[in-house]
Amino acid sequence: MIKPITIAVIFGGQSGEHEVSLVSAHAVMSNLDPYRYRIEAIGIGKDGRWWHGPGALAKLMAEADPARLPTSAAQVAAGPVREVGRVGMPGWELPTCDVVFPVLHGPYGEDGTIQGLLELAGRPYVGCGVAASAVGMDKGLMKAAFAAAGLPVLPWLLIRRSELTDIVALCERIEAVLHFPMFVKPANLGSSVGVSKVRHRAELIAGLQEAARYDRRIIVEQGIAAREIEISVLGNEQVAASIPGEIIPAGEWYDYHAKYIDGGSQTIVPAELSQAQIAEVQALAIRAFQAIDGAGLARVDFLLDREQGTLWLNEVNTMPGFTPISMYAKMWAASGLPYPQLLDRLVELALERPGRSS
Repeated sequence: MIKPITIAVIFGGQSGEHEVSLVSAHAVMSNLDPYRYRIEAIGIGKDGRWWHGPGALAKLMAEADPARLPTSAAQVAAGPVREVGRVGMPGWELPTCDVVFPVLHGPYGEDGTIQGLLELAGRPYVGCGVAASAVGMDKGLMKAAFAAAGLPVLPWLLIRRSELTDIVALCERIEAVLHFPMFVKPANLGSSVGVSKVRHRAELIAGLQEAARYDRRIIVEQGIAAREIEISVLGNEQVAASIPGEIIPAGEWYDYHAKYIDGGSQTIVPAELSQAQIAEVQALAIRAFQAIDGAGLARVDFLLDREQGTLWLNEVNTMPGFTPISMYAKMWAASGLPYPQLLDRLVELALERPGRSS
């Protein structure tokens, strides 16, 4: 009998995407083949404390904000769990494992911090390395990398929280470069947390203040009438792109509630695109992934201008949602790679790339 691979699945975290991470982790752990893998469940609470054991997910689910849990959140069986403290405290340690699957979204999980810890610990892990994770998390750095690689990005501005002290002058500067509607986003967050679509000065001020609650760096982007196209990429040195999908949001745009709470948004896989458009979006997705030196996986998001037909690169998500309604796995399933086999491939890629020097 082949010895099972021990996978430490880490979830939760201290970002605004804590609840989404819990549901992603539940899906991942439920679909890992029990004959091939042995799971070590590790939860990180919103206070930074780490919990280890079969009951870690149930504990964090019980403490989660119910208003932020997706409607698909399932009841999770309770089990034994022990606190292992915070990183660096006496008694804290990573469990023995063959590979780590950090199912973490947002700051302190998807931004290179946990990846750096795992590099120092010498543990192979699923997903992008330190640099790619950091650049992929920070929308300002990411867009700069895209522009340097000659990739198509919409006009945008980087704003610092300190600039909000003279809000009128700031708005005048923004409006001199961009026109309404615009999107205002925290630079370092995902799942549309803290994001606002703004149509006039009052909404711009409110959007800047909302984004500043989450980050000291804020992105303001030009808004356009667009279709939202997404595509999944997979690989290390050899990168493959899935067939693209399209999001049709339940509301005016694809905000947090439209993604996870309302349940009325539609996903179309494959997206209704021409063969030329499919080839273009696949090529651009791979170029975007390589522009940040990605590894393992990412979901690449595009905006397709409804009037001009121009394809604009929006962002790369280096640890996309793995919830039952998330697009990353859906697009691979439609491309012929079902969810359990996708997880197998991600583990293989992690073991192929045990460190940044590989």
